[in-house]
Formats: sequence, structure tokens, C-alpha cells
Amino acid sequence: MQLPRHVYRVWTRDDLRRACKLYAVTDPRWMGVQGLGSTVADALVGGVTMVQLRDKGSSTLDLARRARELAPICRVANVPLVIDDDVEAVKMSGVDGVHVGQSDMSCAEARQALGEEAIVGVSVQTVDQARAAEVAGASYLGVGALFGTPTKPDAEIVSRTTLTEICRAVTIPVVAIGGIDAERVASLAGTGIDGVAVVSALFDSVDVEASAKRLRQAVDECL
Repeated sequence: MQLPRHVYRVWTRDDLRRACKLYAVTDPRWMGVQGLGSTVADALVGGVTMVQLRDKGSSTLDLARRARELAPICRVANVPLVIDDDVEAVKMSGVDGVHVGQSDMSCAEARQALGEEAIVGVSVQTVDQARAAEVAGASYLGVGALFGTPTKPDAEIVSRTTLTEICRAVTIPVVAIGGIDAERVASLAGTGIDGVAVVSALFDSVDVEASAKRLRQAVDECL
């Protein structure tokens, strides 16, 4: 059954800029024995400021169910929750928005489907893609991969120079992603990013809360 669309709040650009500081992307490989909800809750306690639910192997219905599990946890923490590449799951679950890649539904289509209040994030690798995404209505950009990453081993690497150029070319928030850990965050200082997105550096750890705290500290110092 499709639920009516519900946006918890309107996220302004300044809200999103702050929310992009430590952006957590879930991966079913690293949810551990605690399960999705408890693991994400630990990450939020540690300082995560935005959550993306990503599971390429799940159906729309399963994604919507998992999103509805995470929604109240993120809502209490005042943190946006988006779903990777599934607009229908966003509609069914009533979460804050979607994140799309270059080979997914277009940004313009996602914006039309979800409305002006929804968050629509877009993955980009070039200045031209970044500018096009902003014109199409993107709320923020994810730029990467900045480093080699086990999450996407075949991802093309984006240079620090290109990252800096993208940040200068757009007015919406920019998040760096791809192989970033607490030690590598410092190398991104001065690029103009608003935050970093992490997967394995956060969730592939014994203590997710402690990892989130280390990452948040590193990001705060970098920015």
C-alpha cells in the first residue's frame, strides 16, 4: 500500500549544509548483529548528521519498510534520511528524499516526482555534471570517489583539483565521498566541501559510535 507523502520538515539550504557534515551511507554487509536500526542509532549518537539508506539488492517494498524503521530514529535526532535511487520507496515510506547517480533516474525526474520540499541529492564527478544537477533542482551533490574504496572498487577517482572546482562552481552543499576515513579527512581541507560521506569507515567497525565520534572530530577540524 502506498502511503501519502509526508515531509517531516522543510530543509533549507543552510540546514542541509549543516546536515552534510558527516553523512552516513548504510550497507547491508556491515549492519552487524545489532541490526539496521540499532547500528544507525549508534552512528547518530556518535555525531552523524545525515543518513542515506542504500541497499542495491532490496526491492522497493523492503527499502520502504527499512526506511520506516529508520525514520523515527532520524527524526528524533533531527537528521535527514534519504533513500538511494528509489523514488517509489521514498513515496511509500515518507522519508525526506532520494539520492540519485548519473545512471539512475535523472535529478529533474526525481524532483518532479517528489516535489519541491523533498531532498534530492545527486552524485557527480565533473564540473559540468555539477552545474547541470544544480540547474535541475539538486539539493546537494556527492562528489567522488576521492580515494579507492572497497564499497565501489571500480569507481573512477576524482582529483582534489576537480573537487575544488566543483565546490566553486555551485551554490548548493557538496559532500566528498569514496574511501574517506578519519585519517584522510584532513587532506580535503580548503577544497570548499561541506562534509564527507562514509560507509565502511563507519559501519565496518566494532564500535560504530566511537568511529562516528572520531570521524566527526576529524570533519569538524577540517571544516
